[in-house]
Amino acid sequence: MIAATLMPNAPVANLDSFIARWTAGEGGQERANYQLFLSELCDVLEVPRPDQAAHDAVLNVYAFERAVTFREPDGSAARGRIDLYKRGSFVLEAKQSRRPGTEKAAQSSLFDPEPEETAPLGRRTSSRAWNILMLNARQQAEQYAKALPASEGWPPFLIVCDVGHCFEIYADFTGQGKNYAQFPDRQGFRIYLEELRRDDVRETLRAIWLDPHKLDPAKITARITREIAERLAKVSKHLEDTKHDPETVALFLMRCLFTMFAQSVELLPKDSFSDVLKKCVDDPSHFCHRVEQLWAAMDQGGFAYAIERDVRKFNGDYIVDTTRNKV
Repeated sequence: MIAATLMPNAPVANLDSFIARWTAGEGGQERANYQLFLSELCDVLEVPRPDQAAHDAVLNVYAFERAVTFREPDGSAARGRIDLYKRGSFVLEAKQSRRPGTEKAAQSSLFDPEPEETAPLGRRTSSRAWNILMLNARQQAEQYAKALPASEGWPPFLIVCDVGHCFEIYADFTGQGKNYAQFPDRQGFRIYLEELRRDDVRETLRAIWLDPHKLDPAKITARITREIAERLAKVSKHLEDTKHDPETVALFLMRCLFTMFAQSVELLPKDSFSDVLKKCVDDPSHFCHRVEQLWAAMDQGGFAYAIERDVRKFNGDYIVDTTRNKV
């Protein structure tokens, strides 16, 4: 493994300078400087830099060059080093593809006969050779995670870093290490350097460093479900306190939830029911007429005046006579 350049003690706080420095295509992009790159990234994300590596690998809970031991099929042992490791958070494998025409560039000509097109700042074209480079790095990161002591568990994230270019993020929140998948999905798992300008991107990376399980979709869904349930409980209590029949209130809220679901899967036009509710905040007197006629259109098919669109019949017998049980 190539030795790293000594890192400055002063933090790099300027995001623009960081992006410009590492997308400039100068010698600073050499993989030999990956520790400098990642340390400055920590400054940008406002997270602590890695600790100084200890001689005892077990003590290196957040460090560069974390030593691990692989067990070969024949029972022998081989040593390796994780480029950057944070216990309970991630294993990071760093590579350096280099831009075409520069020393140590990824040789796309072996795979792609067509020349690469010019890419936006900091975003090199994804040739087949580059994709293979990143895929191999991802597999290597998973092997490093597998080589960690069982007592430390599988980290929820694998990160593949092409220094000065981008990050690929993979996650498995089960703790089993059997299903690392593109995170959050195949469209958004790749983060290019200039995308660090986005607040949400920096917050995601901060969470990977500081509180990775905060990003677990199951926990996010549970939290949202809990918040919605609490809000619905308040609405239900308020309606019942104003002398509405509890069964009628429950039916009304079920209809509202079903209509929101219909909107989310686009059985109704996108945001159409949300727009109706927003209009009713300013003019609540027409709320009952609008939703009753919309629910009748959902049940029978036809034109819904509330959303000013034709609605297909998709609700069957779920919605009963809308002239009964008004809320």
